[in-house]
Amino acid sequence: MTRAYTEVSQVVRETGLLRRAEWFYALVGAALLLGFGGVVTGFVLLGQTWYQLLMAGALGILFTQVAFLAHEAAHKQILASGPANDRLARFLAAGIVGISLSWWNNKHNRHHANPNRVGKDPDIEIDTISFLETDAASAGRWRALVTRKQGWLFFPLLTLEGLNLHAHAFRHLSSREGVKDRWIELALIAARFALLLTPIFLFLPLGMAFAFVGVQLAVFGVYMGASFAPNHKGMPIIAKDAKLDFFSKQVRTSRNIRGGWWATWLMGGLNYQIEHHLFPNMPRPHLARARDIVIDQCRALDVPYTETTLWRSYGIVIAYLNRVGLAARDPFDCPVVGAYRRS
Repeated sequence: MTRAYTEVSQVVRETGLLRRAEWFYALVGAALLLGFGGVVTGFVLLGQTWYQLLMAGALGILFTQVAFLAHEAAHKQILASGPANDRLARFLAAGIVGISLSWWNNKHNRHHANPNRVGKDPDIEIDTISFLETDAASAGRWRALVTRKQGWLFFPLLTLEGLNLHAHAFRHLSSREGVKDRWIELALIAARFALLLTPIFLFLPLGMAFAFVGVQLAVFGVYMGASFAPNHKGMPIIAKDAKLDFFSKQVRTSRNIRGGWWATWLMGGLNYQIEHHLFPNMPRPHLARARDIVIDQCRALDVPYTETTLWRSYGIVIAYLNRVGLAARDPFDCPVVGAYRRS
């Protein structure tokens, strides 16, 4: 299988799919600038009305789209040099979105190296939601209340994910451990919140201002979670000591989303999760062509290539989380008695 990845990589390089796509990212950047300009204009024109919540929702969407760009810059997809990509990613993540790039890079790089591997992928560690049955079984009394129904609660809980990402940034940057560019990120995040919150609380009534921030955070959290969750949740879990080659590990644990160009815009290229994991520095507009190459190789090697619709992926995620959550059920609960009580 090591040869399989070598062969695919060779075809990808010969096809030129790793070349930069500055024109594409210039187009995305221009569209986002227009979007932010539209929100600012709408905020000024709407004044003290509850229609401002539409602007809050739009901001949540725009911040998520910027987060996609920060993710791509961190993967060295946008600019020609590594340092330039790092600077861009830091400005976008901390200065626009309000999250810590150093925290994200540490977490995300470990995920890419070992997706869905027990003990090594931070994305399947406990964080309110349990992704492993062993973690669900160890849930205490209060966490078990959530864990038992965590599939159905997953999307409602995502309304808090935006706040959670900001909290992770603060905890990481205020920790005593060494943090790269700590003060730059803190300054960028502080400036970002000052520029965002000052006009909101200055020009809107207090209740409306809090509602504006709440809607913005909720939309941002749901959009982020709904874009990242379909990629690996419900896919095979790799044992801590399992031996898998790079190609099999990345393909078997990842799921693509059908939809073409609209899914690519909606999910920031994360709909081609398999290709992204195989070629993390491949620019977004080239992923669709890489998909055909990877599918051919998977067919030749009889490696399962998973691809489904967006809505079907959400159904899979919910069912998987509910299945894991059963491990948190009280062992003394009797299913027959439970059914009798509900009747």
